[in-house]
Amino acid sequence: MTLSLSDHMRLEAEMQLLKAKGVPFAMATVVRTVDATSAKPGGKALLDLDGKILIGWVGGGCARGAVGKAAREAIKTGEPQFISLRPQELLESEGVIAGELRDGVRFNRNGCPSKGTMDVFVEPVLPLPKIVICGTGLVAMALAELATRFDFKVLAHAAVRTDLNTKVTQGFDFDTCDFVVVATQGNGDIEALRAAVSGGFRYVSFVGSRRKFDAIAAKLVAENPTLEPYLKKVNAPAGLSINAITPDEIAMSILAEITQLRRANFAIRDNGDV
Repeated sequence: MTLSLSDHMRLEAEMQLLKAKGVPFAMATVVRTVDATSAKPGGKALLDLDGKILIGWVGGGCARGAVGKAAREAIKTGEPQFISLRPQELLESEGVIAGELRDGVRFNRNGCPSKGTMDVFVEPVLPLPKIVICGTGLVAMALAELATRFDFKVLAHAAVRTDLNTKVTQGFDFDTCDFVVVATQGNGDIEALRAAVSGGFRYVSFVGSRRKFDAIAAKLVAENPTLEPYLKKVNAPAGLSINAITPDEIAMSILAEITQLRRANFAIRDNGDV
């Protein structure tokens, strides 16, 4: 069985909805079949974090377990999976063990009476990583523009000012994200850094000299000693050391540092270390 035009349209609509919600999912596509199989080349399905099929068709119960497992792995590691379901006799004749990974192909046993072979490509579709940029200066603007081009969801934040009884307060209000860059450069440095280290974010960096960061960090520790271990994890000055001078160069060095961390984490997951 393969999907009709209307089925494809519903699948596409569901995929766009999941993307808009920022929900991770995987798309499984049947790329080859041999002998009798219920799914045919071109069959597609969307699967959730648990490997459950949300919509579409890639075969019956004989295939769903292997495809679901591949979907979970793809979403976890961020890497596509290619699986080949084959009858036990064929696996034995080729000297392959069920579950074995060979040349990028994960082989699985097809226990269906049809004894057909089916190859399925499973691709993860993950939400864009979020980067919060605190500040409105030249570095902040350059970083926002560059990060968008590299498929980051950019959330720009400036200091929130409240005038109440002639008192002016500054604050930064943001919640869950992957990366935070404090690029306030004199306009709400303490408030932005306080918010950044209080959220337990994956990466926090500070645009400015190390001396300036140390002075601000000392004030925050005096205010709240529990922040000290989090401040020690802040990348200051922000970015890789490439002798950057211009705002664009500084933005590039920061995004390079974030990309390095992001890709390294995917490599660690792929090796099964976390």
